[in-house]
Amino acid sequence: MERTFVMVKPDGVQRGLVGEVISRLERKGLKIVAMKMLWIKRELAENHYAEHREKPFFSALVDYITSGPVVAMVVEGRNAVKVVRNLVGATNPVEAAVGTIRGDFGLDVGRNIVHASDSLQSADREISLFFDEKEIVEYERADESWIYEER
Repeated sequence: MERTFVMVKPDGVQRGLVGEVISRLERKGLKIVAMKMLWIKRELAENHYAEHREKPFFSALVDYITSGPVVAMVVEGRNAVKVVRNLVGATNPVEAAVGTIRGDFGLDVGRNIVHASDSLQSADREISLFFDEKEIVEYERADESWIYEER
């Protein structure tokens, strides 16, 4: 099973879409193994978006992600990174397919509701920024045998 990082950004929290995001993840069959609401401090935001540090939009990105509370999650499932990215949709909501979170709820790339890790390496790094290992809960959902074939 893979783990990935998902964050409902300040616009998603302010628009009351946290439950919708969680619901879509769970209805797909993914398992939330850690979750918390927090107001990101600037240093954490800069570390989270470190790969964009030299880009002209970096400062605005950090200002935005620290402008209100977020909900950070660790999500687990087979091919979790790819599955979540498909549920979330394209970064630019205008290009995101209808039926995806961004396609259904976003209109602007700077207010695209949710962040999702784009690779296993990013997921591992982002999870470690937001969660201690002891905050991640190991458990088996009662419906897992109905979601996955044995391998």
